[in-house]
Amino acid sequence: MTKNSFLKIENLSSGYGSTIIVNNFSFEVNKGEILAITGSNGMGKTTLMKTIMGLIKVREGKISFKDEDITNSSPDHRSKSGIGYVPQGREIFSALTVEQNIMLPIYTRKKLSFDVNDKLEEIYSLFPILKEKRSANGSSLSGGQQQQLAIARALIFDPEIIILDEPAEGIQPSIVSFIGKILTDLSKNLKKTFIVVEQNISLISQLNSDCILVEKGILTKKLKSSEINTVEKARNLLSLHN
Repeated sequence: MTKNSFLKIENLSSGYGSTIIVNNFSFEVNKGEILAITGSNGMGKTTLMKTIMGLIKVREGKISFKDEDITNSSPDHRSKSGIGYVPQGREIFSALTVEQNIMLPIYTRKKLSFDVNDKLEEIYSLFPILKEKRSANGSSLSGGQQQQLAIARALIFDPEIIILDEPAEGIQPSIVSFIGKILTDLSKNLKKTFIVVEQNISLISQLNSDCILVEKGILTKKLKSSEINTVEKARNLLSLHN
């Protein structure tokens, strides 16, 4: 593993039943980096993320995080080790308030290494709309506000790396841009590491990150940030049309 590497995926294969979806996949992400992963629907991106999180069993290959082999570790162990996850569809609890949604993961931990109230205020400083709506039910939020809530919930444990699956899906452009700025600021200022599965070309180019293209569960292309730092260049090289 290279110096500063947080997460390393080696020759990873996984799937459902007898069907292999992710096939011989390898990449690594270093501390403070953002890596974008893109490709059309049904190409295995979400399966790859769920495998990294331990929600789908590894068939072959290895997953390492901070020099620890977590290939067969439970999702809970991965979370406690410092991996956060924002799933596709956000999965917030509509009957709970905004603040209850953010705090919900806290109840799964017996010991905390930080002051919860301080962490909550940090999150509210990143997402002012959530502070304004802290007592509102999740069901009352717009799609963009729900996405901010899902990211805030992942941040409550101060993870070292966060995996986001389609964070721009169904969100207006101004909020997509706002989320992109939050991610790049956290990466630059706090050395947070992100893996962002995304089809939105505007967000991919805004992240100013390296990007890998997935087709039928196989890594088919690796691009440097300088190759896709404008919407036009990203669209041409990634062959996407949004």
